[in-house]
Amino acid sequence: MPRKAVYRLTVYQRCLQTLLGNGFETVSSEALAKAAGVKSTQLRKDLGYVGQFGTRGLGYNAATLSDAITETLGSTRLRPVVLIGVGNLGSALLGYKGFQKEGFEIVGAFDQAPADVRTDSLEGAPIPLFQSDELAGFIKKNEVKMAILAVPGPAAQGVANEIVGAGVQAILNFSPTVLQVPESVTVNNVDLALELESLSYFVK
Repeated sequence: MPRKAVYRLTVYQRCLQTLLGNGFETVSSEALAKAAGVKSTQLRKDLGYVGQFGTRGLGYNAATLSDAITETLGSTRLRPVVLIGVGNLGSALLGYKGFQKEGFEIVGAFDQAPADVRTDSLEGAPIPLFQSDELAGFIKKNEVKMAILAVPGPAAQGVANEIVGAGVQAILNFSPTVLQVPESVTVNNVDLALELESLSYFVK
């Protein structure tokens, strides 16, 4: 499945969850495509990777389609994720409640500062904190395949090398660094400053 199609399926899933939460049982391809910001032809093509759904004139059963997308994306159970870098951004990510709702569980957070120093800033967060030298062993022991990288730019490539060597296959990268990883490893970059810079073009 193309990478962009995988991303769009996650968008459709979010839209379906909103519809179900508002009491809708069915949705047309046109309505779902509009909610997701794509063309209905693109939507139907993407859903072809999931299976054959929908009834002409009636649309899709929202719950059935949502379950099928969940199964296709492999998020029927909580997927373990590690977070590296517990600074201001990392702390905010630890406090975000949406990960578990979407099928992901941060099972450990890592930072160069000792855990007892960081604990006070994360009061109420049930996520264990570890020193960075425990990172590779933790990933191997718990068979973690996904990581969130929120470390300063100069440290990012070294950390990426370590976690990939330990078995991580997918990285959500918040550091302002273009990571060099093997082709078998997927990296999604989230550069907030870059996003604002691109938005500024449209501000008159």
